[in-house]
Amino acid sequence: MAVVWFIGKYPGWAVGIACLLAMMFTGGLIIRHRAIQAERRRFLAANVELEKVDRMSGAAFEHLVAERMIADGFRQVRERGRTGDGGVDITALAPGHGRYAVQCKRYSKTVGAPEVRNFLGALANTFAGHTGVLVTSGHLTKQARLEALGARQPLILVERDRLADWLLGTVSLLPASSARILAEDEAV
Repeated sequence: MAVVWFIGKYPGWAVGIACLLAMMFTGGLIIRHRAIQAERRRFLAANVELEKVDRMSGAAFEHLVAERMIADGFRQVRERGRTGDGGVDITALAPGHGRYAVQCKRYSKTVGAPEVRNFLGALANTFAGHTGVLVTSGHLTKQARLEALGARQPLILVERDRLADWLLGTVSLLPASSARILAEDEAV
């Protein structure tokens, strides 16, 4: 009631106050966005060393991968990993490159063919049409790598050495075709 009266009595002041409030709100959003970006940069910088990755829990590793994807320009990054995740830990959208489904394996041992087959099954069913990304802090066995590279759908492999480069920001998962070529070259 008082607001309506004020607007009717002092329309110029009301417009000025509304503009000031809108600018303050927008400024607050910008400051919040910058703070989130700064925190993301600090988090990524603090976790670029593989020794730190080796000490992470599986959930922390998934979060690190999700944050790196956001830094790479992925949008709609969603951490799904938990019970009932459908075989995929992270989903994301890469503008101009489509949807991605990521399986994270923070393993001190090697990732075997059964894990790769399970991920390929998720990609063929629940996540059809997504580009698959398998990220591991370890290495794939030879059979697992052959399974991955023989997949009908695009599959990007990020093994330990590539993970180190990716965490440093020296390589990107985009574009998908280049990353696949690099993964195939490493298999030789």
